[in-house]
Amino acid sequence: MIDFYFSPTPNGWKVAIMLLELGIPFQTHLMNLPSGDQLKPEFLAINPNGKIPAIVDHTNPKEPISVFESGAILIYLADKHEKFAPTAPLERKSMYEWLFWQAGNQGPMAGQLSHFVNYAGGDHPYALDRYKKETERNLAVLDRHLAQQDYILGAYSIADMMAFPWAFISKKLGIDLDQFPHVADWRGRIKKRSAVVSAIDLLKEHQFLGKTTTENNSVLFNQGANSVKS
Repeated sequence: MIDFYFSPTPNGWKVAIMLLELGIPFQTHLMNLPSGDQLKPEFLAINPNGKIPAIVDHTNPKEPISVFESGAILIYLADKHEKFAPTAPLERKSMYEWLFWQAGNQGPMAGQLSHFVNYAGGDHPYALDRYKKETERNLAVLDRHLAQQDYILGAYSIADMMAFPWAFISKKLGIDLDQFPHVADWRGRIKKRSAVVSAIDLLKEHQFLGKTTTENNSVLFNQGANSVKS
């Protein structure tokens, strides 16, 4: 059994998709992020960064294994179950490139755009312009790549699972995918997969997008060093 620490967000969906694609048993633990579940000592023992997603794998014969960071979780699960990741060195190199691209470019830029679109309040024209353009630039990078193939690595893989969720919510971020036709087609193919449908629906009644107050906004976004100190 795997304990899955989750909230219905793009980053949570990445791992939810993988778990459901694998069809392995897992128990979902809803993390109430505006209430600060992610900052509790028991969760920081699993993920010292205090973010979702994270897993604890109880199937290891010696002791449970905890894994945090969505990319690391996807690699761990793919390697353990020998699915959705290439094994040949050059293909593996490409997989790492796109996973790191997502973690270092697409995800952070779209996440910051989401912050200023959905949560920040007030007028922030410079921030909105910067993060929207960076998000669109990343979509253009992906669009150019997908002009050559249906999926990021050729075959459906954890690279697609990693990048899909932020492309999935593009419209909510004010970005029209008509200008990125290959991304739009790729998004459509992935969106139809039964595991993806189930992942997006997982605990969706607990989504809090845009439902913020001064109090929970400070818990979600304005944590300093003390939030992760013991």
